[in-house]
Amino acid sequence: MTKNPGRSPFLTLFLVVFLGHITSSTVSAQDIGQAPADSLPDAPLNARSSLSIVMPGGQQVSATAPPEHVDPQQKRIFGIIPNFRAVTAGTKLPPQTVKDKFITASQDSFDYSSLTLAAAVTLETYVANSTPEFGSGGVAFGRYFWHNYVDEVSENYFVEFIFPAIAHEDTRYYSLGRGGFAKRAGYSLSRAFITQTDSGRRTFNASEIIGAGAAAGVSNLYYPRPERTITNTADQWATSVGIDVLSFFVREFYPDIYHSIFHEKLAPASAP
Repeated sequence: MTKNPGRSPFLTLFLVVFLGHITSSTVSAQDIGQAPADSLPDAPLNARSSLSIVMPGGQQVSATAPPEHVDPQQKRIFGIIPNFRAVTAGTKLPPQTVKDKFITASQDSFDYSSLTLAAAVTLETYVANSTPEFGSGGVAFGRYFWHNYVDEVSENYFVEFIFPAIAHEDTRYYSLGRGGFAKRAGYSLSRAFITQTDSGRRTFNASEIIGAGAAAGVSNLYYPRPERTITNTADQWATSVGIDVLSFFVREFYPDIYHSIFHEKLAPASAP
């Protein structure tokens, strides 16, 4: 989410691997070995697996098995990272309205926790001197911060409101909450490219990919002229998608991480 031709491409990969190491300790080796070999399911339609129960007399009755990981999602990860789009595993919600999409984009943009990501990216880009035109010192740090924050807000509205309203796509992240670590990780990382429509049909996540690209293009309006290159715009586009991929991974395993660290389950978030 920044203009940075010299940015290290390994930052996001390192964070994914690091978090993967933490979360893998919360999933038993038996669970990993039992991960089904079928294609990744889509939540919430397949958030629960079907069982066939034979009743006395030979009658078969279909039942639904609950997710293996039913720890509730909360609005903020550790109280400092926005998590308004995450849905607890097994939860079925009504279709998302245009108003819902606008509210979620606004929460992700203007809640106090939204400053955390902007501050983290600002620190990284300031140290890397990714935009030399901003100079150095406190004034330069402020320039980095407001540019990164505007990048964040712009991408949120394009990805979570404008394009989803046009394409009728659901912007929420439905936690899988079942299967082994590899299956859940694969599911979470794929959500940047696969989502569902407001009617529940699986579709390509155009809002994420095209929306992030549109936000990267708009950023050329407020960055210094030397930074308005195709390479920089593509770099910001890729970085935005990469951060969202990482966020999906964190959302899937946050309840497990919290339970592993504090040895207690999360309190349920307020109902929408």
